[in-house]
Amino acid sequence: MTLERQRLVEGFACLIAFGACIPAANWMIDNVGTFCVPDGPCLIPVAPGMTAPSGVLMVGLALVLRDLVQRRLGAKFALMAIGVGTVISAAIAPPALVMASAAAFLLSELADFAIYTPLQRRRLVLAVFASSATGLVVDSIVFLQLAFGSLDYLGGQIVGKAWMVLIALPLIHLLRRRDERIGLQPA
Repeated sequence: MTLERQRLVEGFACLIAFGACIPAANWMIDNVGTFCVPDGPCLIPVAPGMTAPSGVLMVGLALVLRDLVQRRLGAKFALMAIGVGTVISAAIAPPALVMASAAAFLLSELADFAIYTPLQRRRLVLAVFASSATGLVVDSIVFLQLAFGSLDYLGGQIVGKAWMVLIALPLIHLLRRRDERIGLQPA
């Protein structure tokens, strides 16, 4: 397989996974957790004494995958993925949460894009960490404020999303090293 083909295959795999995070997060909120609130989300422990809706895991992963889509397919693909992801988020969110879900997705992914883009060529792991950290805070604040008018669950939201980012960072480091070794350039 040529390096260009490998870059494209990996890019489209990340794009598909990124898109899958949106319905997966919505499904998890209703079906996966150690406790499901009646007429509310299913919760998971994210730290001692702290819980969050289970979908936060997929949101954290989506931020990292968006960065990888950009690395493999370029900024235009990443921006198109954000646009399509916003539409998907609005389309599958419960009616009461459509605006909060779509706005949080759009603003957090654009914040991620704005930070990742200038950093990625020189410091990939730092770029993924900084952009994802910013994106997950923006997502949490926007969603909670628009959906509930309260930031009561902000800590759990941030910690839950951060776990997926932290788990991904060693893999991003290995990916960068492999890319350098085989000569695979970012898009």
